[in-house]
Amino acid sequence: MDVHLTIHGRHDLAGQLYRQLRTAILDGRLAPGERLPSTRDLALQIGVSRKTTLDVFERLSAEGYLRSRAGSGTFVAEATQGLAGRAPRVSPAAQIAAPAPATRTFTTPWNDMPDVLPTPRTGIVYDFVGGVTEKRLFPFDKWRSCVAHGLRLQARGRGAYHDPAGDQTLRLAISRYLAFSRAVVCAWGDIVVTQGAQQAIDLIARVLVRPGDTVAIEDPGYPPVRIALQALGANVVPVPVDAEGLVVDAVPPHAKLVYVTPSHQFPLGMPMSLARRAQLLDWAQRHGVLILEDDYDSEFRFDGRPMESLKSLDATGCVAYVGTFSKTIFPELRIGYVVPPASLLAPLQRAKQVADWHSESLMQAALAKFMLDGDFGKYLRRMHKEYAARREALLRHLRGPLAPWMMPVPSAAGIHMAARLHAPLREPAVLKLAESVGVGLYGTTRMHVAQPPLPGLLIGYGYVNVAEIDAGLARLAQALAKLAT
Repeated sequence: MDVHLTIHGRHDLAGQLYRQLRTAILDGRLAPGERLPSTRDLALQIGVSRKTTLDVFERLSAEGYLRSRAGSGTFVAEATQGLAGRAPRVSPAAQIAAPAPATRTFTTPWNDMPDVLPTPRTGIVYDFVGGVTEKRLFPFDKWRSCVAHGLRLQARGRGAYHDPAGDQTLRLAISRYLAFSRAVVCAWGDIVVTQGAQQAIDLIARVLVRPGDTVAIEDPGYPPVRIALQALGANVVPVPVDAEGLVVDAVPPHAKLVYVTPSHQFPLGMPMSLARRAQLLDWAQRHGVLILEDDYDSEFRFDGRPMESLKSLDATGCVAYVGTFSKTIFPELRIGYVVPPASLLAPLQRAKQVADWHSESLMQAALAKFMLDGDFGKYLRRMHKEYAARREALLRHLRGPLAPWMMPVPSAAGIHMAARLHAPLREPAVLKLAESVGVGLYGTTRMHVAQPPLPGLLIGYGYVNVAEIDAGLARLAQALAKLAT
């Protein structure tokens, strides 16, 4: 055997020897049919016990790399012929660690997909990122008791998989909450719990959309949904929005699905008017199209009466209603839900089971108790007041010191607001300037697909309190004033 074996130290001797012999077989230095030294001779050569070499030979034989011939010795198995060249050649010292896999390039449409989330940046003091909630005011003392309750339930339960549709108690709590807050009347059995709204949307697309099917989305709109649909091979058609929401007359008649954010259009923020909602529902019924309603942060409404969800107006079963706790509690919770039409309930449950069997059960049990004990409602009322104050602070700046450079887009709900930049300001320049003074702002241009993008900002206020809003936007106004001089 013309292979150099090196043992370093006295740690993991069998592992070191196993990895070096296996690598030598895989890269062809030990050819099929080649005879190896006896376990006794090899042990003497490299300075280990015979038990170590015996253990290694037995493991390699069990895995098919070696075979023994009675009275002749141990040989590299002929079956390794096709494996030669699959492992990279590395130095003996590097062989102490597990060999690196051979490199190969795989082509996938995901390589060409744009980034979904904003890239984290250093030096940001006041971060106006959207979709992030205020954890500093969350009642973690109550939450700890709810988690402890969930642990007690798990300790008493069987070590088994759970219902793919989710914890029954949580689904009951969600059904009661939706009936009260969104006028969505459903039984607990009509709900499927998911890993956030993103999985709910993905599951709906998987059970309904086939490659080549046309899907309509808002333009501008939520990039992750567009990316997920494109990855499934759908023909994604961007449809413009106006002051009343999605322009229904521009939706292609052969669409299989229409994705909308009617309560708080993403990213611009305006609600879909009641007349436009009725028009969309009538259009979907006549064309046999599913409406995917993403009601991502409608809990926080600050002006006027609450707008009806599309699901609450749906009399024919053409709306799949998606909600999430990411914008009410915090994104790390990863719990969302969907209330689909009855015909899609069983397919969605099967798709959920195939995807991950069921969402994490401990957090489901904790959230169920948090909701049924009334703590969730109390927290929402508290945060409604807090976010209302932040929104007012933001508007004071946009209508005051920042008015020469930007204008807020009318919005009555949610935890972010959009603003249009006045010409000749350009979005990249404003973002770079803001970053230079420690203010994190995010543009809306990348959220447009076909419509000519208007330079603008998506300004989130879930992560910054009133004092931080005042300080951050004062910095921004000073920097913009210097830019203009």
